[in-house]
Amino acid sequence: MKKLFLAIIIGCCLGAISAIQIAGPVLAQTSEEKANIYEQLDLFGDIFERIRLQYVEEVDEADLIEAAINGMLTSLDPHSSYLSPDAAKEMRFQTRGEFGGLGIEVTQQDGFVKVVSPMDDTPADQAGIEAGDFITHVDGDTVLGLTLSEAVDLMRGPVGSEIVITVVREGEDEPFDVTIIRDTIKLKAVRLRTEGKSVVVRVTTFNDQTYDNLSEGIAKQLEEAGGIENIDGFVLDLRNNPGGLLSQAIKVSDAFLEKGEIVSTRGRDPQDGDRYNASPDDLAQGKSIVVLINGGSASASEIVAGALQDHQRAVVVGTKSFGKGSVQTVMPLRDSAAMRLTTARYYTPSGRSIQALGVTPDILVEQPRTSPKDEEKEDDIARSRRNEADLRGSLDNDSLTEDERQQIELDRETAIKSAELRENDYQLAYAIDLLKGLRVLSASN
Repeated sequence: MKKLFLAIIIGCCLGAISAIQIAGPVLAQTSEEKANIYEQLDLFGDIFERIRLQYVEEVDEADLIEAAINGMLTSLDPHSSYLSPDAAKEMRFQTRGEFGGLGIEVTQQDGFVKVVSPMDDTPADQAGIEAGDFITHVDGDTVLGLTLSEAVDLMRGPVGSEIVITVVREGEDEPFDVTIIRDTIKLKAVRLRTEGKSVVVRVTTFNDQTYDNLSEGIAKQLEEAGGIENIDGFVLDLRNNPGGLLSQAIKVSDAFLEKGEIVSTRGRDPQDGDRYNASPDDLAQGKSIVVLINGGSASASEIVAGALQDHQRAVVVGTKSFGKGSVQTVMPLRDSAAMRLTTARYYTPSGRSIQALGVTPDILVEQPRTSPKDEEKEDDIARSRRNEADLRGSLDNDSLTEDERQQIELDRETAIKSAELRENDYQLAYAIDLLKGLRVLSASN
């Protein structure tokens, strides 16, 4: 059974009270249920007391109760859990975009810790940790048999301290060790750059900073490009984005939509559901959008991808997303602890739930694994780049002006950069090429 621990969550407060129409029978049934609940609580108290007095070793009573509470919550679904005061404090830091650790989002599968995604520019990312990696040991100690929370606790430690994790990776014959230095994780939610005439919007998480980073970054990129008319379109890169705040997912979706539903949530009682609609103003000003997703795109990322896909506002490219279609509410408890409880499912504008199914891309594009280039391949590439102008005694082209020559050289440099990008990030290069094609088609109509 998979147990999922996503450090960054979707929050949404929903009511859970329904109307009662028939008072008499319901009250009688309630009394009977209460009597049964009290019997079960007595059983719990009896077991707790026997453990406290008769277990082979002395137990910490507070730890025992906390474990019982967490066991009750984790039995519901992979995302419901008890947050100790320290864990609740850390979660609040995370949603603000700064916290300590390795910089990975993890789940549990087959007893081992599985990496959902490394966060950009974090110690884990710089150490080469990849989505889909399995962590089997921490500093030589196995994580098999531990709960996910216990395994995560092993990976925590003081900033600047060293940790060695053992990784099992698909395609690798043997497990291997990775040494990582713990650090304070300062996440910049959105990073933007321009590749050719395409603005690449890399969204790493959905925290309090996401929409502000997005709107300010787009405005800056357009200013540097000399206006929207000099832009082919936008690549919204949501790969390995584990999610975050529902409110920010709605704002980011709204940034590219002018009308229509963005997402809806439905709890136990359908009447308690909420619908969120887009407002006018499109930061992309109608330009084409390509959304990149993969198996590390979860939760809030799937809301954005699903909304833009359903409204045909963007072409979704990559591989199937993670498939987390539930909403968690964080409820404060005594002593600064908290409870994270699944309270609703969310649905895309077309009414589909992506729970356990994920968002299927419009165009399936796998990311090839990088492999060292051999000398023979390099020679083949070099030979393929030779042309007429390289031949001794070739005729000059006297039909071009100096401006035309410069433009050809500029286009050639752009093409070379695109080829280099294709080697480093095939999915992103595909998205940029797609934007070029959409721009050409738009200009011809």
